[in-house]
Amino acid sequence: MSAPKLNIDRSALEQLLLSRFFFAPSFGIYDGVKGLYDYGPTGTALQQNIINLWRQHFVVEEDMLEVDCSIITPSKVLETSGHVAKFADWMCRDTGNNEVRRADHLVEEVLAARLVSDELARKLAATSIDGQAPAKTAGKKNKKAPAPTKLEDAVANEYRGILAKIDNYDGDGLGELIVKHDIRNPETGNSVSPPVAFNLMFQTSIGPAGTSKGFLRPETAQGQFMNFARLLEFNNQKMPFASAMVGRSFRNEISPRSGLLRVREFTMAEIEHYVDPTNKDHSRFDEVADIKLPLLTGSMQLAEETVPAVMTIGDAVSQCVIDNKTLGYFMGRIYLFLTAIGIKTDLLRFRQHMRNEMAHYACDCWDAEIYTSYGWIECVGCADRSAYDLRVHSASTKKKLCVREHLAEPLVYEKLVCEPNNKLFGPKLKRAAKPVQEYLESLPVEELAEVKAALAKDGKATVTLTGTAVDGDYEITSDMLTIEYQTKIENTREYTPNVIEPSFGIGRILYALIEHSYSVRAEDEQRGVLSFNTQMSPFKCLILPISGNPSFKPFLQNTARSLRNVGVPARIDDAASVSIGRRYSRNDELGTPFAITFDFMTLKDNTVTLRERDSTKQVRGSLEDIVELVKNLVSGSVTWDDALAKFELVDTTSEADAESATE
Repeated sequence: MSAPKLNIDRSALEQLLLSRFFFAPSFGIYDGVKGLYDYGPTGTALQQNIINLWRQHFVVEEDMLEVDCSIITPSKVLETSGHVAKFADWMCRDTGNNEVRRADHLVEEVLAARLVSDELARKLAATSIDGQAPAKTAGKKNKKAPAPTKLEDAVANEYRGILAKIDNYDGDGLGELIVKHDIRNPETGNSVSPPVAFNLMFQTSIGPAGTSKGFLRPETAQGQFMNFARLLEFNNQKMPFASAMVGRSFRNEISPRSGLLRVREFTMAEIEHYVDPTNKDHSRFDEVADIKLPLLTGSMQLAEETVPAVMTIGDAVSQCVIDNKTLGYFMGRIYLFLTAIGIKTDLLRFRQHMRNEMAHYACDCWDAEIYTSYGWIECVGCADRSAYDLRVHSASTKKKLCVREHLAEPLVYEKLVCEPNNKLFGPKLKRAAKPVQEYLESLPVEELAEVKAALAKDGKATVTLTGTAVDGDYEITSDMLTIEYQTKIENTREYTPNVIEPSFGIGRILYALIEHSYSVRAEDEQRGVLSFNTQMSPFKCLILPISGNPSFKPFLQNTARSLRNVGVPARIDDAASVSIGRRYSRNDELGTPFAITFDFMTLKDNTVTLRERDSTKQVRGSLEDIVELVKNLVSGSVTWDDALAKFELVDTTSEADAESATE
């Protein structure tokens, strides 16, 4: 797989997005707030189209149970889930102006800039005469553009290795990199403080007394877990099944930047697929088994490799590269969804989380990363959360969050069981008796066997309680309880499901799609085009007159109404003061795929032209036929090639002249 390439002028694209109001900084007239954005009509429609396809692709086709849960979350829920203690990033401060930077992003930014400078220096050296640096060119001196600096080969290779596994460094590791490589704030040149953990959740209080602490949710998952028992009952106790949710989440990012890629309020679409931990097969796995994915495994990253290995999902699961079939199935479905909306396959990869970056609840996780002008960006996470969430919430609330499965044949097995001697156990341990018993009963069989062996050998063992009202070390003796194997017969199996979670960052996907769809006309680089596919296009059809003649007005309104009535968003552009070419051009910037034009032939024979955005070719036909053609093009029942074969092609030389004349 070759290195990704995406040649776009980001500043020109950002100007287009702002001028066409795809999105803009929130509260702009008050100078805005970093990390908060408002979507305009075009961006809102594009986002909704992505969500609509997501719902069809996952919720409808997979028969998922969609819910909508509360944003404000009690502190106890997030304490139990581990978010209060562990949902954090590493930050450091500029020692001069106290500016806060996210530590891993700072290291990444500085080292990447040094490598770019090194590459430029090597190119200049290779093209210079007699090995001397090329002469300085005349012109105004630019203090912000220092001369390129060549690195020693060993240093450059070390930098590349660090960047290949940047996500695997913890706070201490990042601190060592900052000191060793003299990482400074590139905007000021000042040194930075050692990294410290910063919890990313927005805290609030619930109710007027201010005594009930809460947070704005950092993910939609916890609301779904809270309703697991109800969802299982709604699904008639059948397993496996999945819940799904689209909603806003909030993360108090340390240093939000890069537009929509790192924000403080964003839309997520998350799936929680509940599966039997002893059987993580998927009934539809064969449908995706032959899909080839570019996979960058954890071991490859530790070996400082950056080029993914391309392999089928079937091979990846059979070779234990991907942990199980259900995880592999959803990775395949994620790939199909992203490519269906228009993400380029050569700019898409799946990167496995390394051990240090794995979320506290995950046992395996892959990110679908999309290449943009900012580099590789995580847009979808697909994690095996094991049974972590349901278990900790069940333990905290003493409510069962499990599945009871009737067995066709009774299950007979040997189980290691604790039997306390009530005459001694309670009186000796007092308030700790029940927590100690619950702790022992919750131990995996291997650990309980170790306690049994210690009691048999030494006559005593030590139990350490944490997270209870009576934390501490407690000694238990062989006369206080017995731990023996007992024969058990069960007609019903009870288990806590594991969870496979695909989690989609809609804003990031939207921005990546915009970059992948953006181009400029070959004949005029000032004319930008967003080549969204028909499903994604915010507006499907432009309707416009050749001039401001009042005779066209009834045609415009009636045609727009007939398209809108069948679900085809149509936009009228009747600005008579702007040339037809310029109106075509500004709607190309909106990504509108088709344009119906009413000209003076329309008044004679009721015919119109239909223009296709990417080719700029036009066909002519009766108004009735063209409207029907647009409906069919939008639904996908016919293609533009079909239209070219059926309808009269129009000479568009005059359009090209008109467009160039207006720029």
